[in-house]
Amino acid sequence: MVGIALNGIQKSFGETRVLNSIDLQIEEGEFLTLVGPSGCGKSTLLRIISGLEAQSAGSVTIGDRPVDGVRASDRDLAMVFQSYALYPHLTVRENMMTPLRMRDLGFWQRLPLIGRFLPGASGKLEGMRKQVNETAEVLKIEALLERKPGQLSGGQRQRAALGRAMVRRPVAFLMDEPLSNLDAALRVHMRAELTELHRRLNTTFIYVTHDQAEALTMSTRVAVMMDGDILQLDTPTNVYSDPANLRVASFVGSPKINVLDGRLDRDGVVTVMNHRLQRRVPGATPQAVKVGLRPEHLRLVPEISGLGEYVGTVRHLEHLGSDVYLHVVLSDGTTTAIVRSDPDHAMGIGHGDTVRIAETRGAAMIFDAAGDRLPFEPVSESAPVSSKTQEVA
Repeated sequence: MVGIALNGIQKSFGETRVLNSIDLQIEEGEFLTLVGPSGCGKSTLLRIISGLEAQSAGSVTIGDRPVDGVRASDRDLAMVFQSYALYPHLTVRENMMTPLRMRDLGFWQRLPLIGRFLPGASGKLEGMRKQVNETAEVLKIEALLERKPGQLSGGQRQRAALGRAMVRRPVAFLMDEPLSNLDAALRVHMRAELTELHRRLNTTFIYVTHDQAEALTMSTRVAVMMDGDILQLDTPTNVYSDPANLRVASFVGSPKINVLDGRLDRDGVVTVMNHRLQRRVPGATPQAVKVGLRPEHLRLVPEISGLGEYVGTVRHLEHLGSDVYLHVVLSDGTTTAIVRSDPDHAMGIGHGDTVRIAETRGAAMIFDAAGDRLPFEPVSESAPVSSKTQEVA
């Protein structure tokens, strides 16, 4: 296993800049996911790593070997495409053997009729068949080896495409949205399969997706990309719970984070809709700010609770079995907040009902006008509270 280093990678198509000087160190054996909206440059970056696309500037290093100008076939990487790219006229076994034949057999040995009779060919072919059988056993596709792609389901084709990549035993797997063609239930199943496969192989995986659920559930680290830049590179937990800026916070999370207008005073205290948050921004200057609250950080509260509630009207409910999401228009008439609740607490609540919600203490994230995250620390017990505002829990 080897690490992969990207230094100052830039890419332009004509006058259009797609990647802006990307620096990225991918550790050996990790599962790194590049996630971002369509057009952010994540697939282009993957193709540059694979050698299918040439960068406009910068360098790619695999292990200790610079590979700029090295053909894709000579980089010892395996690519799994969104379309699977299986040969429709070949069986699964033949599809899996194709990269081995291209790598290990000479030109004459690859000829259809006489190649296998040439010196050394039979031993190599036997070794290839053994590798294919071993890989098929790992992926549990032994029963599919004699079928053609047209006879397979979507999940079976995905496994066959993985098998073709795995059989070469590459230094890293590159995957470009490989689950996007599957239905929702199968995607969830294949996420678990890929995670387990990575654990068994202990090989570097570089995975591209626009689906944040895939990024958060499978990855060792996540690189959030937008407009040709990596905005944050961190563990899935930190990307979700400690986003670097408002763009990351708004992209990662489903439903999206609630963003409320707030005001920061000269004492560093943030007020949102006449409620004073129980934390403070140190060294602050008075300014308008954005306050981010995840749906799970808001909860329904009784009518009289003393928690400094936000009052609003239910506009829409989403019943998802174990959770209910309430879309609540707050008292200002323009701000909508999404609240996660369990079915028991949401029982009896319907469209048009008035509800009161409160935040989890310390859960709010504060962002300045540019969207950058501001530090937030607890307010001391002795800090004065304006009589015009209420403290929230």
